[in-house]
Amino acid sequence: MKILVTGGTGYIGSHTVVELINNGYKVEILDNLYNSKESVLDKIQALTGVRPEFHKVDLLDYPATLEVLSRGFDTVIHFAGLKAVAESVEKPLFYYENNIVGTLNLLKAMKETGCNSLIFSSSATVYGDQGVARLDETMETGRGITNPYGQTKFMIEQILSDACVADSGLSVTLLRYFNPVGAHPSGLIGEDPNGRPNNLMPIVMKVATGEIPELSVYGDDYPTPDGTCIRDYIHVVDLAKGHLAALTHMSAGCSVYNLGTGRGTSVLEMIAAFEEASKKKLPYKIAPRRPGDLPELCAVPDKAMRDLEWKTELTVADAMRDTINYLVKTNSLLKI
Repeated sequence: MKILVTGGTGYIGSHTVVELINNGYKVEILDNLYNSKESVLDKIQALTGVRPEFHKVDLLDYPATLEVLSRGFDTVIHFAGLKAVAESVEKPLFYYENNIVGTLNLLKAMKETGCNSLIFSSSATVYGDQGVARLDETMETGRGITNPYGQTKFMIEQILSDACVADSGLSVTLLRYFNPVGAHPSGLIGEDPNGRPNNLMPIVMKVATGEIPELSVYGDDYPTPDGTCIRDYIHVVDLAKGHLAALTHMSAGCSVYNLGTGRGTSVLEMIAAFEEASKKKLPYKIAPRRPGDLPELCAVPDKAMRDLEWKTELTVADAMRDTINYLVKTNSLLKI
């Protein structure tokens, strides 16, 4: 089976490419390298013995996108898109154009070339504020989303759902991620965002390497055991394997699955886990709450466990170990 992975040199994309190749799939990558590096291809080759065909293409360039799709693919796994929440608030039009128009171009090119199978990298942000801590796929989406990034994920889900209604031959799987963390156990690939990091772990990594002086913990007065926000952190390797599970269980129409552990970890617990694994203290300060942050969000992953025969196997401690290994291997954290 021949798979096109858009955004395949990015954090989650590269880990998924490794799993795909190691499971016998033929993979090609489309990426504009906005938030990734072409050197990741060398690392994928080192891990798999295969260097996937790479197309430096922006999905906003429809002729170039169509040319790539014309090579013939059985399925597209669609990671490509902008993903920094704070940046999306500052540059909403940039996000709406890139994420939505890029996806529309991809869908048009797929239709033109006869590719009828798509797995979409969605997000738990589509749930908005449900007023409850545990989220499942039966819940209404689209209400209370606090940023344009989340809105683009919701809008794309709606576009894909409508496309399936219009075309009975189209198979789409929406995978709603919770909070990816960790790195490949080899230490060769991990999270390395360009520019200002937005999520907790990239900031923790930069504090540990001295690039950022201290970590800000936004609020310690939430109704949680230690007062800090609780999230569902999933190891990126488990997340990558979720795409393989989805690939082997594709069916006509639009399906949706949460990919998470079902277990929550607070910000202070994450800091403590990193300190335990690294034997290094992380300087941090308590800062005011951020608008839109909810006290606790966790996946109900039962549907993916049942229908996709997938479940997580790795822990937060594993994620910390692999993150530190990645930092050491990339010479970013020489003191550990």
